[in-house]
Amino acid sequence: MSDLDAPSIALVGAGAIGGALVRGWIEAVRKGGGLTLTVFEPHFDPSLERELESVGAVINPPEPGPVDVLVLAVKPQAFVEAARNARQFVGEQTCVLSIMAGVPIEKIARELGAQRIVRAMPNTPARIGRGVTAYVASAACGAEDRRLVEQLLEPLGTVEAISAERLMDVVTAVSGSGPAYVFLLAEVLAVAAEQEGLDKETAMRLANRTVAGAGALMLETGDSASTLRKQVMSPGGTTEAALDILAAADGLAPLLRRAVAAAAKRSRDLGKG
Repeated sequence: MSDLDAPSIALVGAGAIGGALVRGWIEAVRKGGGLTLTVFEPHFDPSLERELESVGAVINPPEPGPVDVLVLAVKPQAFVEAARNARQFVGEQTCVLSIMAGVPIEKIARELGAQRIVRAMPNTPARIGRGVTAYVASAACGAEDRRLVEQLLEPLGTVEAISAERLMDVVTAVSGSGPAYVFLLAEVLAVAAEQEGLDKETAMRLANRTVAGAGALMLETGDSASTLRKQVMSPGGTTEAALDILAAADGLAPLLRRAVAAAAKRSRDLGKG
């Protein structure tokens, strides 16, 4: 790979997550970073297009050439079609970074003719730089590939390396799909509050702020979820009464285990497809 301080990067797909990545890279360029950026996206957010133009990025080039890193941020079902354009960015030394859910490394290698491939799974809080992105690298990737990929993913939030590709299905089920579980908790909590007599708007505000505040507290303090839970609960109090229900044999724990198992299985099935 060429100089890691000034890599050439091509991004195919600038939707929600791709756009979040690009904005992080734009900020790096404005702070003096030396990367060269090319973006291929048929349906640009006009404000993002203007930001890209302001840092000299190349947009939708008619005849692209090989780059150091090709980043694929399209929907999995659009991959085969997108690969036709993406192949033009791939050379012998190109590292491919995929953030497509469920598309295995083997398929990416076959469609693009590349060997150095990193498969990553971000989640939706990445849109505000508070996400967690797990990644796994193919055997052909070296330490420099991994280091550069981590730098490129940092605008999305925390980056975690995973030891084996088969574990990406678990990652998808936990951190990838996990925000939806938390959002559902807020929804259900609001409905329960409404049933106990609060008006709908107040119930929703209390539930949303409670879930968001609890997550922020866990991040800011660094304390474990178990420790923080015990700090809320006092013997014989209201929290204990509620947790007696949630921690029952048929409560939240077995329900979430079944949910994660179902999501992981679906991820494996999509990968086979």
